[in-house]
Amino acid sequence: MHPVERLRHVARVEGADPGLVAREAASAIAALAREDPTGLLPGCRRLVERHVANGPLWWLSARVLSSPDPRDAAREAAAALEADRTADRLAAALPDDTCVLVVGWPDLAAEALARRGDIEVLVVESGMEGHGLARRLGADSDVALVPDRGIGAAATVAGIVLLEAGAAGPGGIVAAPGSHASAAVARQAGVPVWAVTGVGRVLPDALWSALLARLDGSGLEPWDRDTELVPAELIDTVVGPDGAVAAADGLAASTCPAVAELLRPTV
Repeated sequence: MHPVERLRHVARVEGADPGLVAREAASAIAALAREDPTGLLPGCRRLVERHVANGPLWWLSARVLSSPDPRDAAREAAAALEADRTADRLAAALPDDTCVLVVGWPDLAAEALARRGDIEVLVVESGMEGHGLARRLGADSDVALVPDRGIGAAATVAGIVLLEAGAAGPGGIVAAPGSHASAAVARQAGVPVWAVTGVGRVLPDALWSALLARLDGSGLEPWDRDTELVPAELIDTVVGPDGAVAAADGLAASTCPAVAELLRPTV
């Protein structure tokens, strides 16, 4: 398959783990850099336009477009995504025998929770994703499925509200619908809120602002979107590939430049 067609295929993927989508894109971009370098900029722009809330795609695109060797940059990005240790760090950081509230199916958090087995998990339905995660964890963990209407009550009884970021930046995280409500209730109840940010999900301020502007310009009402913003002031701890840190530090830990070519949409 031609690299451009591979990128188009990646652009059409919906509902997949952000890191997995970015790894697939990195492979296609590496091939494109070899066969058609002039297609890199429009290809990267189309990727972030189709997957606005996917932080790793913004991160990948920024690293590729700013590198003197885009092919090597794409390969290095793919290797970093493949070697992401966030789930390991989260599994180690979670307190023993606690109760965790999650929304939908957060891939990195689910991997960490599956490894522990001693943690009670409250899974907010969030469509069918919650049902799928509850079934996956149910054999080895104490899992309860929480209907959408119960998200506030669940946030008050949890030991930790655990939210996974599709993308993050100095202003907060973009996460599954219901995340903002659970974080707000948790803050009022004194329950700590942890954000999970894997490799490539934390963006520099300029790219983060561009991402939010694209979401706001989507034409969708906030309640109709697939993701929502959780403000930084509602987050206590960020867990990434280097472990658990204070929210302000974790949301500033970007590892890509703010490439100007990504700040404006394709015309």
